[in-house]
Amino acid sequence: MDRSAMKTEEFDFELPRDLIAQEPVTPRDACRLLVVHRDTGLLEHRIFRDLPEYLRPGDALVINETRVIPARLRGRRADTGGAVEVLLLHRHTGGGAAECGSEGGDSKIWEALVRPGRRFVPGRRFLFGPPLSEGGLEAEVIARTPSGGALLRFQPAADFEERLERLGRIPLPPYITKELNDPEAYQTVYARDAGSAAAPTAGLHFTPELLARIEAMGVKIVPVLLHVGLDTFRPVREENVEEHEMHSEFYAVRSESAAILNEVRRQGGRWVAVGTTVTRVLESVTDSDGVIHPGSGWTDLFIYPGYRFRAVDMLITNFHLPRSTLLMLVSALAGRELIRRAYAEAVARRYRFFSFGDAMLII
Repeated sequence: MDRSAMKTEEFDFELPRDLIAQEPVTPRDACRLLVVHRDTGLLEHRIFRDLPEYLRPGDALVINETRVIPARLRGRRADTGGAVEVLLLHRHTGGGAAECGSEGGDSKIWEALVRPGRRFVPGRRFLFGPPLSEGGLEAEVIARTPSGGALLRFQPAADFEERLERLGRIPLPPYITKELNDPEAYQTVYARDAGSAAAPTAGLHFTPELLARIEAMGVKIVPVLLHVGLDTFRPVREENVEEHEMHSEFYAVRSESAAILNEVRRQGGRWVAVGTTVTRVLESVTDSDGVIHPGSGWTDLFIYPGYRFRAVDMLITNFHLPRSTLLMLVSALAGRELIRRAYAEAVARRYRFFSFGDAMLII
């Protein structure tokens, strides 16, 4: 396939605004599940709690343990009191890289999206919450970033995470306009490693009870980590798909997880990725022989039609935004025509779309 000829407009579709889910269903596993069979093109309409029917003993369900941080802060200029808002993206490391929430970064310096941008000039200070002595935060602009954001040095550093937990808010995507009563609704039930600016939404459908059922049938539940950045969800602006530049995201695969996954594959089991974030991790750390290697680092892997998968056998995912890299990823796995037909079917049957929406299983 000539991937260079692929146009971004091929991944566009019309979506009625009332199909954009504004809140999750309760219980989480009561959402709808569209099952897409790659071999036959069959589309099945099920409920998410039916997922175990498509799994087998000896499979591995791979989850992303990242946790969304309360990254949205509202504050004011220290000199004039003018209102500002920042969205923390990555914790900055001394070497010029940035690590979102993970150990080893400089907790004082963060890259952030800022609003209004004209107020964030180097040397200017901003206050968030009460005065510093009473539990607030203070930030100084170190530099502007090429993307229009800023590098901010926060004080104090000693208990920064504790203060951020009190003062910050969970950064919901802009298409969710309804206020979230329970912030935990935008966290997976297995979230443990804080660092994401957005949730790995395919995992939002799992309940502890459903996970227990899956584990009891002999499926291994294997954790990996990828801290989700906001660029993952943004539409591709370039006319040609291959001209899009992916931003890097931090990942980690522990030795124990790699060993379990490699053994599952040796025994003939399948790797079932919970979400596009897990897919990018697995495809980044699996070699051409299908062997996973543990470790941590940064991935800017861009998966679009024509990509040859080495790791993922099945994918659980949500319904994604038009022209997004996520829609391109699922099209790479299932084929553009089959995904286009599945999305048309989902719209016709009024499935709920995006972060709090319904789910798809590609097998």
